[in-house]
Amino acid sequence: MRLLLVEDELEIQAFLRNSLEEAGYQVDVAGDARQAEEFATGASYDILIVDLGLPDRDGIALILSLREKGVTAPVLILSARRSVDDRVLGLEQGGDDYLTKPFALAELLARLRNLLRRNHPAAGELTRLRVQDLELDLLRREATRGGQVLQLTPQEFVLLEYLCRNAGRVVTRSMILDKVWGMRIQPDTNVVDVHIYRLRGKVDTKGQQPLIRTLRGVGYVLKDR
Repeated sequence: MRLLLVEDELEIQAFLRNSLEEAGYQVDVAGDARQAEEFATGASYDILIVDLGLPDRDGIALILSLREKGVTAPVLILSARRSVDDRVLGLEQGGDDYLTKPFALAELLARLRNLLRRNHPAAGELTRLRVQDLELDLLRREATRGGQVLQLTPQEFVLLEYLCRNAGRVVTRSMILDKVWGMRIQPDTNVVDVHIYRLRGKVDTKGQQPLIRTLRGVGYVLKDR
């Protein structure tokens, strides 16, 4: 699941980004409304998390602008504005949920899961991915193969989710770095190879048909049949 976090306070931004990535989400971060609009209109996100107190424009104005531009992803508003009138205004002007600061991380994560369920009530394929006997529950962030739960780290889950979404197609190291790590590390790093090696050891255990294949000099592919 890919999120856009719009937050200008650097400490909160860093805390939320790290926490959300540890929970298994892919996170892009914008520090102002201009950057947020560029991100939101240039890519597809499952949820937007928007702080209202942005330095260049009010968050409500940003949400209205995004809705006018056709961005339909659910919006979770974060704000220190606690009055009933503020919360009602936020929900009436394009927000799907409203969480006041300070907040508990557990509540934020629960609200994100609720928004995902609410916006895809009858589309199980959007919350579950299946490739042969491998299944990913995107809401619970749980992977199973042959009914057995795989003990994956959050980053391994994100990597496996990307491979599942591209099952049967070859993905290069550069593509993985871009989509899974957001190119926040050097392109000549071996982090992809290391994570693929560890992931293969958990997905393709002894006696099971191997699903993750390496195409030397090209990339990786998750077999879909």
